[in-house]
Amino acid sequence: MKPIKQIYMLLFLSMIIAISYLFYSTKNIQTTLNDNVESIFIEGAKSFAYNIDAEIKKHIKSDPYRELKENPQLQNRMQHALSILADDTFKYIFVLYKDKHGNYRYLLDGSKDKAHFNQRLSVDKALWNKVYNQHTPLLIHQNKLDNLWLTYLLPVIINNETKAIIAIDFSTALPNNIYTAIEPLNQIFIYIFVAIGLLIMILVYQSLLSIRIKKDSITDPLTLAYNRNYLRDFLKTTDIGKYQIMMIDIDHFKKVNDNYGHKAGDYILSSTAQIIQKEIREDDVFVRFGGEEFLVFVKKTNNDLQLAYAIAQRIRTKIEISLFSFESKDIRITLSIGITCQPEQFKNTSLAIKHADKMLYVAKREGRNQVISHINEDYKELETHKKSINDVKEALEEDRVICFYQAIYNAKTDQVIKYEALVRIEEKDGSITLPFEFLETIMYTNIYNDMTQCVLNRVFKEIKRIKMDISVNLNFSDILDNKIFNLIIDELESNKEFSSWLVIELLEYELLEEISIIQKRLLQIKEYGVKIAIDDFGSGYSNYSIFKQLPIDILKIDGSLIKDIDHSDTSYKITSSIATLAQELGIKTVAEFVHSKAVLQSVKKLPIDEVQGFYLAKPSPNIL
Repeated sequence: MKPIKQIYMLLFLSMIIAISYLFYSTKNIQTTLNDNVESIFIEGAKSFAYNIDAEIKKHIKSDPYRELKENPQLQNRMQHALSILADDTFKYIFVLYKDKHGNYRYLLDGSKDKAHFNQRLSVDKALWNKVYNQHTPLLIHQNKLDNLWLTYLLPVIINNETKAIIAIDFSTALPNNIYTAIEPLNQIFIYIFVAIGLLIMILVYQSLLSIRIKKDSITDPLTLAYNRNYLRDFLKTTDIGKYQIMMIDIDHFKKVNDNYGHKAGDYILSSTAQIIQKEIREDDVFVRFGGEEFLVFVKKTNNDLQLAYAIAQRIRTKIEISLFSFESKDIRITLSIGITCQPEQFKNTSLAIKHADKMLYVAKREGRNQVISHINEDYKELETHKKSINDVKEALEEDRVICFYQAIYNAKTDQVIKYEALVRIEEKDGSITLPFEFLETIMYTNIYNDMTQCVLNRVFKEIKRIKMDISVNLNFSDILDNKIFNLIIDELESNKEFSSWLVIELLEYELLEEISIIQKRLLQIKEYGVKIAIDDFGSGYSNYSIFKQLPIDILKIDGSLIKDIDHSDTSYKITSSIATLAQELGIKTVAEFVHSKAVLQSVKKLPIDEVQGFYLAKPSPNIL
């Protein structure tokens, strides 16, 4: 569409230039024509004036007033000669002299309505005296006199002295005729320019309206930060390697809503967003990610890996010292911030954002009001908990890779109907290491493949024992990976009679690539009776087209929606729409992150089949 718009704009500008040129040309023609006509008639007037001057000097020797007064016949004859010259163009031809008082009086008058001899005429004495004193002709433009255009004055010089002045007045008929002839064309141009002006105003208004609509569609109305619509377009068109990613969350925001009300919560959100916006730079991108979470994409400069951390600390400190006053109540808040310093090291942007979210989780776990990244001082202690590939390999060899199981309940009967397997490493001292401390390290290595096989083995052993569904978490990238996919098929072949109790949960936040291959391989897995679930639906880049593209049996609704469902009308409505759609499609739904009685009660009001969360049951190494 852009080239077409550019062509239209070029044509529009060309039309304006062409019309402007024609308008200017017409004005120029009118001016040139007036100048040429004026020049022609001035030359004619000069010719008449010099002929009259010669005729006067032929009959008058020294004093025109005295000689004409004493010779009425000469006066009549010369006046008749002037009358012959007068016409519609040279409307007035007359000869005046200046009396001893400095007044100008008629000697001869060739006009139809002749003045009397020696009759006084009111003139612009300054101009006429100039002719008298300097003995030079003068052309006067009569802008202030009706029916007159020009006046040509020629001094009658006798014995080196001006004795009279010959005056020839031009009528306005000719320039008026020229103006009358060209005026319709001028009017047409005026109408065209008015039309163009109106068109430009309409286009400007539509452009401004379009900009406003576009801005509204990509801007969060409460915080004025960009929204997910903008984020989606931004990630499609941006080299994420040029940025660092900052995930920001308002600590204990639920307490603000509970203690002060949702209006206070909105005020805190908008005020926090304003402070963040002031603390970041013009090239940084600020997005409301959802609820009380924000994303900032910090533009890299000079490969400074500390840049995002420094900005994050500035934001955190500013918020910490700020006092937010709402309806005579003073509210203080803090922020937890997680950072991905080098997004280019991740397979895709979603994983880079997910990593920033993990760092945010660590910041909250470590006490909140903190900034956690790969490189800051606060993170060094955490890094000591990160497992190396050799640590994980050793844990596999020593059979210390285990599974914790979290119960999933029927939302209507409150009975446990299945479990989710969650991988852990049991340390030699008996402590438990969570997956975010080792999965990232071994991702895309053979150790990861070995761990996947280990988990599947343990899950199938547990399925054989309890004869209930157990789900395992995999990535879409695992399904695309030939080694892992073949490993899954081998495990299913070895456990055919129990495979119908296996549920594979695929992480929905990953961007789907090569969807046709994924679809084919999932159908092959389902031939063993395995059920396919989509995990974390509603987070990241939820794509409803997966219902059409993939053979889905279960939809797990993301905890970011469920955790606020008891007090967020928006979360409730979104969850309701997802559950209703899934019901229409014959897909079961699971609500994750049920962390309170209020949340459970809200979930039970919706057409959701199953529930899971710490309020119901925490992950445990044993299934009773």
